[in-house]
Amino acid sequence: MTLRTGDFDYHLPPELIAQTPVEPRDSSRLFVLHRQQVADTWEHRKFRDLTEYLRPGDLMVFNRSRVIPARLRGRESSSGAAVEVLLVRRLRPGVWQALGRPGRRLRTGAQVTIGTPAGTGSDNTVHVGILETHENGLRTVRVSNESLLDTLGELPLPPYIKEKPDDPERYQTVYADVAGSVAAPTAGLHFTEQTLNDIHDIGVHTAWVTLHVGLDTFRPVQEENIGEHRIHTEWFELPQDTADAINRARRDGNRIIAVGTTTVRTLEHVAHNLTALAHSSTDSDPYVEVISTSGNADLFITPGHEFRSVDAMITNFHLPRSTLLMLVSAFVGRERILAAYLEAVRQQYRFYSFGDAMLIL
Repeated sequence: MTLRTGDFDYHLPPELIAQTPVEPRDSSRLFVLHRQQVADTWEHRKFRDLTEYLRPGDLMVFNRSRVIPARLRGRESSSGAAVEVLLVRRLRPGVWQALGRPGRRLRTGAQVTIGTPAGTGSDNTVHVGILETHENGLRTVRVSNESLLDTLGELPLPPYIKEKPDDPERYQTVYADVAGSVAAPTAGLHFTEQTLNDIHDIGVHTAWVTLHVGLDTFRPVQEENIGEHRIHTEWFELPQDTADAINRARRDGNRIIAVGTTTVRTLEHVAHNLTALAHSSTDSDPYVEVISTSGNADLFITPGHEFRSVDAMITNFHLPRSTLLMLVSAFVGRERILAAYLEAVRQQYRFYSFGDAMLIL
């Protein structure tokens, strides 16, 4: 059966879109969904109760990517018109993929000035040149001084968040230390230092990957046939110590729990495309031994996907018709995940980036 984008739609009352994060981080709610039990088996807990569902020997894998101040507001040089450039992905030093608005002001050859205007005696200025425009709305741009992005850029909050958090660090995970994302890996926003300590205290192991969140976080699926959607690539790294931890957990029969869909995508991409087989994969044992690698993840996970690395996941509630909702549908089953979302709406869970969490076991 061909799946349509409309098959991944649901109604969300606007008031359930979380505008601000809860304090403390681990006081958010936790929707617990048990895949292996009968349909519609779930529990409603607090995130701080997470350790009750973990076992000694479990391996939790986190995405350590940090959000960069990728939103640049400035003036188009020839007209003086206010414009905005959103850096999406670094292609090489000084050259980025970007989105821009208004598009009519940001055609090939346009120049944008961000920061102190020229002629004031200050060098606190970045110039962005539009090198090329593309049919999908992307632009290739050159940034004159990347070292000033931290000073002149803003965190690129999703468009459904209308209020800036008082503390910009609330849109970062407590463990984020590798700059490069244009959106937060939001499942990790619920973790505190105490949560991480509690996890270690019960014998759960932790490991780290990096995947820099990119364009598909901002863009809904436009094609009605999901097989025609072209997913954008995102840079990732799976280091050697993480590969070792994953292989050890698998050999010992322990669960691998991915924190966030970005971590799921990284692990599944590696397992499907960049793996070395230590043994022959069979229908009864689809798991493969992974290796340390980095590159561009381009795996589009939809229902029918065979998961090779992930046994459980922590995630937030995702937008309708999005690639992320398709991913969790592949893990749980489309009808069951939509039933869970309907229950979450009934129970007044908070949705999206600053919203509540779901644990899928």
